Amino acid sequence: MRSRGFTLIEMLVVLAMLAVLASAARPLLELSVQRVRETELRAALRGLRGAIDAYKRAVESGNIVLGVDDSGYPPNLRVLVDGVKDAKSVDGRRIYFLRRLPRDPFADVGLPADESWGLRAYDSPPDAPRAGRDVFDVFSRSDRRALDGSLLHDW
Repeated sequence: MRSRGFTLIEMLVVLAMLAVLASAARPLLELSVQRVRETELRAALRGLRGAIDAYKRAVESGNIVLGVDDSGYPPNLRVLVDGVKDAKSVDGRRIYFLRRLPRDPFADVGLPADESWGLRAYDSPPDAPRAGRDVFDVFSRSDRRALDGSLLHDW
């Protein structure tokens, strides 16, 4: 009497077919993860740059006291979250530019959010950005290429 069920050969064939399907799906998964991280990077850069510009506008409108040697840009990224005293407020209100500091999605997860970004000072050239006394712009420190072929740190 023959028992019903799968033979070892049939099970191995099915497992081999599943392995082929899984190996075909892996590049698609990596592509979708890359796309999501690039979208997060664009949103974070847009938010940070908008907050830096809002800080500059607040300086120009007189809401933030400007020192003699200051450029009008924030001294660091933490100031955007911690806020600054409103010079026009009589009750000592603070002006906040960000609720939280976003992280660079391509940076090492062990880094704090404010250290995950590359910083460009106001007095540094655009082709060789370097940190300085203020934060004029931010960029990703990643050397990876985006899906469109551009370098992420050039965004």
